[in-house]
Amino acid sequence: MHTLRKLVFGLAMMMACIPATGADIAILHNGFTILHDRREALGSITRLYTAADGSSYVDIATDQIDHFERGSTLPIAVPKPTPKPAQNLDEIINSISARHRIDPDLINSVIHAESGFNQHAISHKGAQGLMQLMPQTATHLGVADAFSPGDNVEGGTRYLRELLERYDFDVIKALAAYNAGPGRVEQYRGVPPYSETRAYVARIIRDFNRKKLAEKKAAAATARANKATNHHPSITKQDATLANPAN
Repeated sequence: MHTLRKLVFGLAMMMACIPATGADIAILHNGFTILHDRREALGSITRLYTAADGSSYVDIATDQIDHFERGSTLPIAVPKPTPKPAQNLDEIINSISARHRIDPDLINSVIHAESGFNQHAISHKGAQGLMQLMPQTATHLGVADAFSPGDNVEGGTRYLRELLERYDFDVIKALAAYNAGPGRVEQYRGVPPYSETRAYVARIIRDFNRKKLAEKKAAAATARANKATNHHPSITKQDATLANPAN
């Protein structure tokens, strides 16, 4: 098994070293996709350049990348809402994600990066609430109370959806714009050369990837449990009698 892991890692590193021409798509193990012009292996990290001149890039752990494909667009996952108890934050996120057609795990990862799920959070720049909305942005989005989980997540998710549409569902650019502003993304034609923004985008992708991998493992465990149950049918009354003739 150790040898197999080394082989898989080695192949991933080799793939990361292959120059990508034109538009390529990095497919992560959870299905998350990242459009890029070229890539470079840097130790355990693969740097995906999202601008042809190399001015914009995002760093991804190489072992999170499944393979690369040729392509020109990035899909956005369709959410699968799960019912939760009333007023639960998960319920709020699932409901809003269904309305705006954004994966709830992506919204959760943004909230995690923005506020650590503190609905009363205020940044040094004045951003407020779970998704850290600036007052002028909140006003533009019609958010009545930025510290209300429902209002804040609705406004932040709607803004994220606007950014996704603006950048043709390029998730990396949308996340960079959420952090640094659309003006900076357009100025640098991708992720701005700010360490804070690059770390922010990588952190969200890493958290989102972790959630999806956990979901896959849980689904696989459930499937195995169901298969095991199906292979052990219940004992009938007749079976029990034959097993114990004294009855």
